[in-house]
Amino acid sequence: MPSASANYRTLLRTSGAVAFFLPSSVGRLGIAMTGIGIVWLVHARTGSYAAAGLVTGGFAIADAVAGPQIGRLVDRFGQARVLPCALGAHAGAVALLLAGAVPDLAAGMLVGATLPQLSALSAARWSALLSGERAAALPTAFALEALANGVSYLTGPVLVSVLGAAGHPDAGTLLAAVLVVGGGFALSANRRTMPPLTGRAEGRRAQRALFRPAFLRQVALGLALGVFFGAMQVSVTAYAVGRGTPGAAAPLYFASNCTSLIGGWAYGAWRHSGSPQRHQAAAAAGLSLATLPLTVLDTPVAVSATLALTGLAVPVLLILTTLLTRSAVPRAVLTQAFTWGNSASAAGSAAATAVAGQVVDAGGAQGGFGVAAGAAVTMTVLALGGLKGSPEADDERT
Repeated sequence: MPSASANYRTLLRTSGAVAFFLPSSVGRLGIAMTGIGIVWLVHARTGSYAAAGLVTGGFAIADAVAGPQIGRLVDRFGQARVLPCALGAHAGAVALLLAGAVPDLAAGMLVGATLPQLSALSAARWSALLSGERAAALPTAFALEALANGVSYLTGPVLVSVLGAAGHPDAGTLLAAVLVVGGGFALSANRRTMPPLTGRAEGRRAQRALFRPAFLRQVALGLALGVFFGAMQVSVTAYAVGRGTPGAAAPLYFASNCTSLIGGWAYGAWRHSGSPQRHQAAAAAGLSLATLPLTVLDTPVAVSATLALTGLAVPVLLILTTLLTRSAVPRAVLTQAFTWGNSASAAGSAAATAVAGQVVDAGGAQGGFGVAAGAAVTMTVLALGGLKGSPEADDERT
């Protein structure tokens, strides 16, 4: 354990690493709070969960569509020029939502469209910082990113819910915006580790790399992983409610989230051998094997243990998707490529929530778990397909 943790300490001692990782982590905590904050705010204002869900859905769609476009601007003009503009627009959109100056749906979509993907910006900085001989540390860096995301999405919704339950439904949205804008401006002010810009002509040529099969495979994997997330959220809740113990949903989620943090930490601390493609195929196959029993299991102990097993594989897939995305595209479109992966995952989760809900209504929680298992099997097929091609070497990236 101490030896493994030393890998993370060594990574964070890299010159300039802490200076961008900490503000990006603060900002992504705010990002994790934004969606649920909108739910609390709109429900308090309208008394309708349907209205809250509609606004949150609009927020998620706008975020998924606009994210890659912001990433493209960042690749073209740099984080220092684009990020402050996006953050200013985001602050204005949140102000409109809090004031009720425009319809909630329109304001929610503006909030989503201006939300910067700070995790993608941070991953791009790691890629620039750990280039050449130091690239072997990238799996640990991306594992650290996955851990930061996991902690954010574990604690962020809790903070918002505490504020909402205390009678301050608008405070969650306001606090989220403060964290996003504050962390984002601190990140943009740190120019030392910003990825170098490329010329306009080179950037245009690099756009073609976004159609490479190796990159599209990672986007498809992100989409399938989003489907897995969305289906699991609906199915776990349906399982707990179906047994007459709705309060059991939280411990079930907690078991999966805790093992997810452990799995991400362990993979990042491990000294890797073998190709990332093989690791990805193994992780996807492991997730499939862990998820399939959920379609027939019924006892709480068995379901909880199986959910914990699925949590071990998920962060490994996230880390490897990021790593293989980096190797599939040139540096000139790297931020955009990372945001496409995030958007695909968000879109898959949103679609799966609706589909799994209908399946659960028709066949119970096991049917919803079947949707998640199908997504895991799809990831396995895609990852196995990646074994047929040769990975692109770092020195071939332009």
